[in-house]
Amino acid sequence: MEDLKMAMNEHMDLMADLVQKFTAELRTGFQPAYDNFIGFFHAIDWKEPWLIGLLSFHFALLLVTFLSRKHINFQMCLFLLALSGVYLAETINKFLGSNWKKFAGQNYFDPRGLFLSVLWSGPLLLIAIIILLNTLFSLCRLLIKWKRAELRHRALLARNKQD
Repeated sequence: MEDLKMAMNEHMDLMADLVQKFTAELRTGFQPAYDNFIGFFHAIDWKEPWLIGLLSFHFALLLVTFLSRKHINFQMCLFLLALSGVYLAETINKFLGSNWKKFAGQNYFDPRGLFLSVLWSGPLLLIAIIILLNTLFSLCRLLIKWKRAELRHRALLARNKQD
């Protein structure tokens, strides 16, 4: 029984220590993350043509996503293309990392792929999430429409039975 009490006390001390560390991190706020983001943002030359093209591509893809919101089959193709782009990000990062002198002023393509993850995969994942949410809402609307038609059909059958 004494061993169980000691184990429980050790566990409670460990949990209290973890909670204390977590709350200390929360008290520091978002300032470190904000500082990292600002440093990342300022390290990029946003006037490079290929970056402008990449951002334009993502904007055009987002626009196509919103304009085609009622065409589920087309959106599923866009969804698969966006996820394929995310899947190929590592290969794209390696290729661009070895050829960056041909199109960029500096090498943005680190071995871990942070830059490409933020500026390539991030927007593609956001677009994929938008498509997924649109599909879910469309399915909900379709279910509601189907259920209403089913209820109307049952009411019609009940009315015909009474007559």
